Amino acid sequence: MTHSPDASVTVLGLGAMGRALASAFVHAGLSTTVWNRSVGKDTELVDAGAQRATTVADAAATGGLVIVCLLNHASIHEVLDPAAHELRGRAVVNLTSTTPEEARELAAWAADHGIDYLDGGIMATPDMIGGPHASILYSGSTHVFEEHRQTLELLGTAEYFGDDAGLAALCDFALLAGMYIMFAGFYHGAAMVRSAGMSAKDFAGRAEAWLTTVAGSFAEHAVRMDSGDYSTSDEQTLVFTKSAVDAIVRASRDGGVAPHVIGPVKALVDQQVADGHGMEAFERIYEGLITGQESDR
Repeated sequence: MTHSPDASVTVLGLGAMGRALASAFVHAGLSTTVWNRSVGKDTELVDAGAQRATTVADAAATGGLVIVCLLNHASIHEVLDPAAHELRGRAVVNLTSTTPEEARELAAWAADHGIDYLDGGIMATPDMIGGPHASILYSGSTHVFEEHRQTLELLGTAEYFGDDAGLAALCDFALLAGMYIMFAGFYHGAAMVRSAGMSAKDFAGRAEAWLTTVAGSFAEHAVRMDSGDYSTSDEQTLVFTKSAVDAIVRASRDGGVAPHVIGPVKALVDQQVADGHGMEAFERIYEGLITGQESDR
């Protein structure tokens, strides 16, 4: 069962993302109550039809689904702990960025207070919310997800990972780790070519095409990683990779670029070669990432 589009919702936290979430609900015609610790951030929302709550307890008393979008794990407790009684029996969806263990702690806290808890990881920027490219990952209460899915899908595509409240955050952070490292790699490359007078904008066109192409090989790499078999008959061994990465580090330094981004990759490759895996495939550095040391495979 899903709620109809005229369901009510409360949004706690009106930073850039919180305002985007609340705006999507308001424009969809939902009865939307908003609260923020500092004043003034709700003006446009209230003008558009949202109801202002002056306290969290007042916001919680309005009924409906409660969406929490705050700064961090600590701020969630600061805001929700005093209102735990008012939230008893309610469905709470946390869209604050929290670690998997923090999400599990919040789920346990919610259970202790009779609160039905769903955790979420937002795979979108504020301007994407409500659009076709926004995606939000969820885990925790199956009941909350199924009961409120129609409302949640007003924000973006909703994907459910199961009743372990930490799974959505885990996948969210894993994807963001890849994103940040990709951008850092782009910034490193742009810094390298700047020494030859190429602008970051000119480099961006080349980098986007190249990275899009090589990203198509992720699935192929994943097969090797899942199998644990890194034997290879081609020339792209770790010894070959080490030579290439060493040269990139030298070229970076020659161009006045610090090896902060490429350096950790070099360290992973160097360790694998030193441990006797030089004739195996590059994907084997994955094993060196498991708890920062060699896995049992």
